[in-house]
Amino acid sequence: MNYNKLVGLFFFAFIFSLNISAQKNFLEEADHALYKEGKYFDAIEMYKKAYTKEKGRDVKAEIIFKIAESYRLSDQAEQAEVWYDKAILARYNNPLSYLHLGEMKMLNGKYDEAIVQFKKYIAEVPEDPRGEQGVKSAQDAQKWKDQPTKYVVEPMSLLNSEGYDFSPTFADKNNEEIIFTSLREGATGSGVSAVTGQSFADLYVSSVDRKGKWSEPKLVEGINTESEEGSAVMNQRRNTIYFTRCMVDKKGYFGCKIYQAKKMGNAFGQEEAIAIGNDSTTIGHPALSSDDKTLIFAADLEGGYGGKDLWYTTLISRSKGWSEPINLGSDINTKGDEMFPYIKEDGTLYFASDGLPGMGGLDIFSAESLGENKWGNPQNMKSPINSNANDFGIIFNGNQNRGYFTTSRQGGKGEDDIWSFSEPPLFFKLNGLVKNLETGEPLVAATVTLIGTDGTTAEAETDAAGTFEFADNAGDPYIKPNTSYSISVTKPGFLKAKGNETTVDIEESKQFSHLYELQPITKDPIKLPEILYEFNKTTLTQQAKDSLNYLYGILVDNPNIVIELKANTDSRGSGPYNLKLSQGRAESAVNYLVSLGIAEDRMVPKGYGENALLITDAEINAMATEEEREAAHQLNRRTEFSILRTDYIPKNSAPTPKMDQGTPQDEVPTEESTPTEENGSTNEQKEDTAPEGEE
Repeated sequence: MNYNKLVGLFFFAFIFSLNISAQKNFLEEADHALYKEGKYFDAIEMYKKAYTKEKGRDVKAEIIFKIAESYRLSDQAEQAEVWYDKAILARYNNPLSYLHLGEMKMLNGKYDEAIVQFKKYIAEVPEDPRGEQGVKSAQDAQKWKDQPTKYVVEPMSLLNSEGYDFSPTFADKNNEEIIFTSLREGATGSGVSAVTGQSFADLYVSSVDRKGKWSEPKLVEGINTESEEGSAVMNQRRNTIYFTRCMVDKKGYFGCKIYQAKKMGNAFGQEEAIAIGNDSTTIGHPALSSDDKTLIFAADLEGGYGGKDLWYTTLISRSKGWSEPINLGSDINTKGDEMFPYIKEDGTLYFASDGLPGMGGLDIFSAESLGENKWGNPQNMKSPINSNANDFGIIFNGNQNRGYFTTSRQGGKGEDDIWSFSEPPLFFKLNGLVKNLETGEPLVAATVTLIGTDGTTAEAETDAAGTFEFADNAGDPYIKPNTSYSISVTKPGFLKAKGNETTVDIEESKQFSHLYELQPITKDPIKLPEILYEFNKTTLTQQAKDSLNYLYGILVDNPNIVIELKANTDSRGSGPYNLKLSQGRAESAVNYLVSLGIAEDRMVPKGYGENALLITDAEINAMATEEEREAAHQLNRRTEFSILRTDYIPKNSAPTPKMDQGTPQDEVPTEESTPTEENGSTNEQKEDTAPEGEE
């Protein structure tokens, strides 16, 4: 955007040059008021008088355009939009009408209509990047409006007036007092500004009580004058103020400077100008680094990138003052205006710009610190911090994500208003249910332990319904943002269960729910997920390894158990062969777990062949279909484990997972002519007749 507002941007004199053909006194006076003195309100009235006297169509169209310019520069976007429309209808031959009309429609929140005008400007002036940037800004603005960030914003009704109120800064170490700029009635300067149509600007102060109520703003003592004062910042000790003063008389504005003054009780002492630039330069909007040694400001000094740029100067010493100003560079500054800098305690730079893609007028941007006095990668703060109106002058309460900013959006009391912003804290809750895996009944008094990557630990116990919850610990959340957690669930007589949860990269409050089913420790075998082997061999398939990884997790989570790993076959094939084959398979499974780091003396491999059928042959033969009979045989071909002891003492620390390394095999040789476990046929026959899913 190419928007210049004196009020709220702290009265920077703006000179806009056009080819002016002035033939009437009213027109000459209006041009002088607009382009030389910045008296926009006076210019509007004089242009309207000039219009009534003018006969020529082209000059009348030019006057309409200049009225639109006056409204735009005096921050009256609605009227400016109306008059730019009139200028285009009057066939004023200047493509800037399309550009500025698009900008005003942006300021009025009409993003679709703005795109139409920007495209017209692109057709007329394709080499000017402002057209393409306008289209992108309008598209982004609509998206940001539809998908706002989680900040909550609201006007500060006790601070604001019907006039302009802007640029707050904290005035005490507890951040319970603010100084801000206001053009409300009661200013030190008398009369009405020809620029704003309101009182002259002064600095006001207000404090907040324990109930959050702000006091009636009053004039800051000691530094307000007949000229304009505003846009201030306090040092870290809060005993020195740096503020902007723009000299003004009946002829208009003639330069702005930054002054400093020491605090003396409730007032400030004699001010002193900081030597930057010359008397005709426009310098203001001071911001200080956390060590008070770097002063960032906005200025129109030579060597900039266009409009107002951000510059910085460093403190040499108290006696020698400040260094020569240095431009923040093209990573921050644009052809537009960059103003209202602020440095957060963490070093992040915040500023307002109308030269970067935004939502309309000035938008607030953040730029990360890239080293000493270097910032880059500016990011639009999006809605609701930014809006289609002018948004600028942000400050943060320490490093918290809350503070104050200035906006001219609707919903306030006057023109520019001070609003608060805050980021509601993320709230995470973790709850769950613990059950008996075998019976499905809830488990009472199971212990749930939570360990975070931030070093925090917490415990909860399941209630009569088997439920638990981690939500709030005397106001401090158990579950915190950007943290991962390991969860373990224990109860005497049951195997331990574990889980994980994380809030990393989660940007909205969320409730996590988990179900934990604890395996009771009994003498009965515990069935494992289906484990398949290569045909008629003890070699583990990848599927078998995946299933054994489940058992691996149980052994790691329960380091004190010793198990018997049981391999079973169905009844088809000879008994001795099936026994031999199942023993080899059990040993293969144990060897795989050993390769992952499980101690060998914690596992006893045992092949049961067809001696531990779950479903007898008689029951299988009585089944109606082949599918049912084959499913029954599959149930008999199972791998299980039983817990032999729970008093094992680990010799080393818990094993480190080594998944998928390949399985060491002590494989039992297969005899080609030996009948198989399924049908007594030879190997060759088995490959043609084996039931599907067996091997």
